[in-house]
Amino acid sequence: MPLELPELPYAYDALDPYMSAETLEYHHDKHHNAYVTAGNKLFENLPHLGETLEDIIVNAYEDGHQALFNNAGQHWNHSQFWKCIKPAGGGAMPGNLEKAVKDNFGSAEAFRDAFITAGLGQFGSGWCWLIMDKEGKLAITKTPNGENPLIHNQITLLGCDIWEHSYYIDYRNARAKYMEAFIDNLVNWDYVAELYKKAAG
Repeated sequence: MPLELPELPYAYDALDPYMSAETLEYHHDKHHNAYVTAGNKLFENLPHLGETLEDIIVNAYEDGHQALFNNAGQHWNHSQFWKCIKPAGGGAMPGNLEKAVKDNFGSAEAFRDAFITAGLGQFGSGWCWLIMDKEGKLAITKTPNGENPLIHNQITLLGCDIWEHSYYIDYRNARAKYMEAFIDNLVNWDYVAELYKKAAG
């Protein structure tokens, strides 16, 4: 199953001033594309690992194909990331999602603070996630490098890339400012709410 680099769902300069065109050009066209290119080369010499990208990621992880897992996982992570952000994002959550967030975290503000804290607490490169666990509860998690909720049997609702390549051009080493800009101004809450509705059945 060949990996394909998705088109960005917005123009390169559409996320200014919170994420610059230069960042998107490097992040999407170079970093994400590198995972696609490397992943496709690795596929050529490995046995069949599944029909879907999600199956391939889980099976590569379980079977110890670390290089394929890293690149296929990062391709999946980034493909989700582009959908989780939009121009003029942030703001209020749709009602169904807001209720679930309040039920699980106490308030939207408490969720915001916990999400930022989790992102800042990830040592080195990785990701911060809002997920639904096996019991149907919402939780915030973080994963190192290219790991994602798929391998933990969790459903991803929101993912934030906290590798330095996602923010260093715009924020230098200020990960906190990047996390705040992401959660306050970039999140596509309509998309997150759609994922929540689907996951909740």
